[in-house]
Amino acid sequence: MKEKLYTIPVNEGFEKDCECPVCSMVITLENNAIDFTMGPSYMEDDVREATSRLGFCEKHIHKLYKHQNRLGLALILMSHVDKIIKDTKKLSSSKIPSSSFFKKKTDSSELASYYDKLDGSCYICENINNTLERYVATIFHLYHNEESFRNKFKASKGFCTEHYKILYDASSKYLRGSEQAQFLETLNKLYLDNMERVREDLSWFIDKFDYRYADEPWKNSKDALPRTIEKINSINPID
Repeated sequence: MKEKLYTIPVNEGFEKDCECPVCSMVITLENNAIDFTMGPSYMEDDVREATSRLGFCEKHIHKLYKHQNRLGLALILMSHVDKIIKDTKKLSSSKIPSSSFFKKKTDSSELASYYDKLDGSCYICENINNTLERYVATIFHLYHNEESFRNKFKASKGFCTEHYKILYDASSKYLRGSEQAQFLETLNKLYLDNMERVREDLSWFIDKFDYRYADEPWKNSKDALPRTIEKINSINPID
């Protein structure tokens, strides 16, 4: 099965000591996508066409800018700017539709729609999301077929809110009947138990700022803030 091609990164994600195995996979995908985009591939026609059409989100343009290949990024962005100029000229030169009450209203928001779509597109995000769909399919493939993976799944520290929802929603596509019910019971317990664990660490982190607890040990709370952010927002601010 095709899913087996992705068992290694999925297993590696669940073997890491982290707050969300899927976030760990996404970080690896993101780093690989950025390296690919800034490597020799940016000279390939199909890659240049895609980056020119999609552009980059705020998060990923910042990461691309921090990459060493500034010339590559400049060439990519020049092609992207050229396409924006070309498309804008074409769309903005269309005849302004009549405002007559008796005439059928034409699509006067074509230019606005173009920019709305452009604002929501990102070459890096699209690459990540395409592969992540296969990773999710692989998670369920392994869960259905391998007891060792089910045990690994149950031993994880749960998931961030975003990836908890993705797994919850996808369960109906890949599992049936009692197996789906058992999966959701395990998933919910993992999510809630570990959210409560992180919440307790965050509570102790807050208490440590009270002079009455100044001499008490930090326990597991020193990194409670970034771990909480990861659980809620799917990013670790210190990475």
